Amino acid sequence: MPRTNADTLTFTDFQFDPKLQEGLDAMGFSKPTPIQEKAIPVIMANRDLIGCAQTGTGKTAAYVLPVINKMIRNDHRHLNTLIIVPTRELAQQIDQQIEGFGYFTGVSSIPVYGGGDGATWDQQKRALEHGADIIIATPGRLIALLAGDSVDLSRLQHLILDEADRMLDMGFFEDILKIIGYLPKQRQTLLFSATMPPKIRQLAQRILHEPEEITLALAKPAAGVLQQAYVVYDRQKPELLKHVLKTYPWNSAILFASRKETVKQLDRAFAKSNFPARAFHSDLEQAEREELMRAFKNKQIKLLIGTDVLSRGIDVEGISLVINWDVPPDPEDYVHRIGRTARAETTGTAITFVNEEDQRKFSYIEKLIEREVPKVALPESLGEGPAYQPELKRKSAFRGGGNGRRKFSGKRSR
Repeated sequence: MPRTNADTLTFTDFQFDPKLQEGLDAMGFSKPTPIQEKAIPVIMANRDLIGCAQTGTGKTAAYVLPVINKMIRNDHRHLNTLIIVPTRELAQQIDQQIEGFGYFTGVSSIPVYGGGDGATWDQQKRALEHGADIIIATPGRLIALLAGDSVDLSRLQHLILDEADRMLDMGFFEDILKIIGYLPKQRQTLLFSATMPPKIRQLAQRILHEPEEITLALAKPAAGVLQQAYVVYDRQKPELLKHVLKTYPWNSAILFASRKETVKQLDRAFAKSNFPARAFHSDLEQAEREELMRAFKNKQIKLLIGTDVLSRGIDVEGISLVINWDVPPDPEDYVHRIGRTARAETTGTAITFVNEEDQRKFSYIEKLIEREVPKVALPESLGEGPAYQPELKRKSAFRGGGNGRRKFSGKRSR
């Protein structure tokens, strides 16, 4: 590439195939993000890669674009690339991005995930048997299809693990190794992760060959996120939530809670008040989840309520507000939660409710992000909250942040 200055570098400098560049132009892609700028040349040079970058930095395009570019310049087309992801939602989103990037190239892809009925299984199996260039799969469903000889991976050229840290958190380490047993040894392997704990290093050593490593802004929120926290008693949270939704400017928002039971309780409370909010959780049927996500993307639903699974499995533009009903159990999950806003160099607001039991956990988050999150005074109508004293030992370190039983009721307006 002739230029190296990040201020002047554009996608045309990568010298992609004209058909791929046409798709980028149609989608309005002009300037690469830092992870794209650094990763694309490495991938085009056929090197293995470990990419460590925070959520919302454009990782998908960083690996999809060079892979598609190599693919369309290969006259012999077959199943070329396997992308392994932790959730069905992420599989669907990557599939949609591939469809957009490859619109003028003829590259085909299929998402493969569990949770559907027998018809979904048959549809995925037939699609694989008829051929696709790229498979985006969750580990469990892919293993089931491999066991049934529905997928021929013998000529695979690219293996990509996206959100590898999340997959290991979900217990997929052995499943990933089992899948790799079906793959040719001669391949290019790319591993992307928001964090780099020891187990990720262990996995990388086993499956990558002399990889290049790119690390960008490890475990730090995007600069465009305005972070604030309220120190509250659990009994104050419902009224504080009303205050935040009424006071802060927002068009589209996500409300996170650490427990599925709390998500359902909040959903019931919003339903009683006729507020355009819905809960997103694993008890919903797959068709319900897909319809819910479409409605949220189309702004028919203004507020989505979910657990930390949602923080890794949603890529929706225009989310201007993230509210943490409680402090997540893992500091890294905080980064992923608030990473749903201020994506692609935009701005957004992240508000966290910190009760007495969650104060020490929140202090760990502040250490991780290397900054103190401003504590905002409660509205006078709520009275005083607890003092912020994270150094004190609490009687309980309840993972869900509060007892989850306090109801959120009453009419609200904006």
